[in-house]
This record gives sequence, structure tokens and C-alpha cells, in this order.
Amino acid sequence: MELRQLRYFVAVATELNFGRAADRLRIAGPSLSQQIKALERDLGVRLFDRDRRSVTLTECGESLLPRVRALLEQADELRRTAAGIAAREPVRLGYVNWHPADLMDRVAGVAHLHVDTWVLPSHAQLRRVADGSLDLAICWARAAELAEHGLAGRLLGADRLHAIGTGTGPVRARDVVVLVDDDTESWASWNAFAEEFARDTGATVVRTEDGGVTGPAFFDHVRRLRRPVLNSPKGQTAPVPADLARRPVVDPAPFWTWSLVSRQDETRAPVLAAVEALSREVGPGVLDPAGWLPADDPHTARR
Repeated sequence: MELRQLRYFVAVATELNFGRAADRLRIAGPSLSQQIKALERDLGVRLFDRDRRSVTLTECGESLLPRVRALLEQADELRRTAAGIAAREPVRLGYVNWHPADLMDRVAGVAHLHVDTWVLPSHAQLRRVADGSLDLAICWARAAELAEHGLAGRLLGADRLHAIGTGTGPVRARDVVVLVDDDTESWASWNAFAEEFARDTGATVVRTEDGGVTGPAFFDHVRRLRRPVLNSPKGQTAPVPADLARRPVVDPAPFWTWSLVSRQDETRAPVLAAVEALSREVGPGVLDPAGWLPADDPHTARR
């Protein structure tokens, strides 16, 4: 016995006509008739007397109808209660160093968002979504990584990366230095991005072992190298010392994308609602059509 069969019974009992009940339920007439017969077999009683002209409830059908209606109402109330509980469950979101300034406003009234305090590298946040430690993450992702872990990624934002150096004015990509750090656990995503950018543009790779991809050590590298050095997304908003300056990178301009990552098989309504609410504001123009992206960036089609 299934709840849908009980709903079919109520529909036929209300209409006292199999054709009208089938139309109301949007199923085929023969299928409805088969399901009612299956319900009668499960219950061990006949629910309807029927002939070519009329359908009437049997005495058993009359007796069971109010109880079935009450049972269906209890089932509906159970669903409503479960939906309310699910809506109160926090949606856990992690990020690297950037998220939309209006993050909480976007999900207001849609989901209870809990922003995780562990600020970890992109590849670490992505894997936390895959293993269920997080529901969502804002991070850099590659298409192969998403596919490998059964994840989906929506474009949430993008940084046009600039160089830091002396002088002013634009600097060509091939004249830029990119720092690659030996600490691959902390800098795996940046290293992959920087090395591919260098291969595609002719930029120079300089290897470091002091975490100087960002922070005060980064500016020390710029001074020592005496060449413009590509700034990582973690350094985009850091104050620049007076003896150095931001310089736009051209031919081409590099873009670092931020993906909103979720599990492909996610079914929980609050999580799906949060994904829609957070990505709804992302329109055209986030990426420059002439800008550079890694070949495996999941958002190349958005340019």
C-alpha cells in the first residue's frame, strides 16, 4: 500500500467517476483502475461497486474514507514539518579570501547561511565540499577537479590580476614575473595558475620557498627582482608600499575566477536555494572576452 494509492482512492471517492478522477490526477484511466484494484488487494476489501453507468462506495469504502483523509493530512503535515526543519538547518559555506560583499543579503529569507571560519586554499575548500564537510565553497576550480569529485561550479566573480613593480602604465604579460612557491600544499592552485600563465604568455617563473606569493615577502621579491611581478588574488586589495605601484597587465590580461562549488547530487532545498540566490546577481561582463583564463577553467564559455 502506497500513499499515492490512498490519494487515488480519495479522488475516485470524491468524483465517483474514474474518468474525472483520472483527469484530476493527470494519469491514464486504465492505470488509475489498476492502482485501485491493487489497493483493494492489499487491504483485503472492496472499496467501490462499479458498473458501466455508476461508481459507488461500498460500506467498507465509506468507513475507510475519513480515516484515509486523516492519514493523508498527517503525511502532508509531516512533509511541511520536515521542510521547516530543513530550512532552519545551516548551509555551511567556506571561502578562500573573497566573497560578495552582500553575501548574507543575497540569501536573506532563503537559507540560513553559516560562513565557515576556516579560511583554506582553494583545493582544500573544494575537497571539503566533496567530502561533506561543507555544503558550498567559493574558490578557484578547474573543470577536471569538479568532474573528478562530482562537483558543480557556478561563476560568482572574477579578479583581473595586476602586477606590482616600479614605474607606471601597463606591462605586457610576457614581461611579467610569476612566483611559484615550493609549498605545494598551501599554493597548489596558485602554482598551477601561474605556471600555465607563464607557458601561454612567455612570462618568467621564479621559484620561492618563503611563502612570498603574498604578504611583506612578496614586496621584497619585487624589489629584489626589479621587474613587475604578478599579484596573486590574495594580494589584490593589500596596500602597496610607496616605492611600488600597481600596473595593469595586458596582451593578455589574466583573470582569476571564483566558483560557487556544490555537489552535483545535492538535493537539499536550502542548499539549492542558496546556490540560486548567490549566483543570481552574476550577469554578463564579469570576464573580459579578450582576457586570459587557464584552458581548463570551467567558465571559459562566459567570456
